[in-house]
Amino acid sequence: MTPRPGGEWSSALSHLALGAVSLHAALSTAQANRGAAAGFLLQAVATATMLASGLGTDEDCLAGAWVATVIGLPLLAFDFHWVNGDCSSANLLLGGGMVLAVAGDHLGAEGRSVAGQAVVLVVAVTILIVAVFTTNSYGMWGGVMLGAAGLLSRLEEDRLLLLLPKEDICRWALAGGSWAYHRALHTQRLQWE
Repeated sequence: MTPRPGGEWSSALSHLALGAVSLHAALSTAQANRGAAAGFLLQAVATATMLASGLGTDEDCLAGAWVATVIGLPLLAFDFHWVNGDCSSANLLLGGGMVLAVAGDHLGAEGRSVAGQAVVLVVAVTILIVAVFTTNSYGMWGGVMLGAAGLLSRLEEDRLLLLLPKEDICRWALAGGSWAYHRALHTQRLQWE
């Protein structure tokens, strides 16, 4: 299948959007939610690495995306659970992410893919559950968007909605989920003040 003209632009724009949202979220949450800020920053750095390498799939870029997934997303969930008083789930999610990060070299490419998608879905579901119980609508949207990104990444189709590449749609969903999650943390902080 021949690449569609503008496909590189689509990919660059989705990376840029995810990077910008992640960097903004990292900077604006750094004072109050350092764990979440670190998770957002990991995502922004991984995205910047992909952009700087010309959107290639070289091994260092893929390793950065792996770290952003298995450490960055659990850091986001850690902070959300911790702020809401669910310290055991927070520690379990972060510990699981750390174990996966260390064990990543022992997993094959398919194993890393499945583990990464499992992390995305577990983080999305746990954020969604906490958001429902705390009636945090931004958290609910963030959980749904992160879950949608995880589910879309498992689809067999290469192109989805509006004939955009599946990876681009996943990045747009991650950007939307990150923005909503950032707002959820801000809303949660205002409730506790």
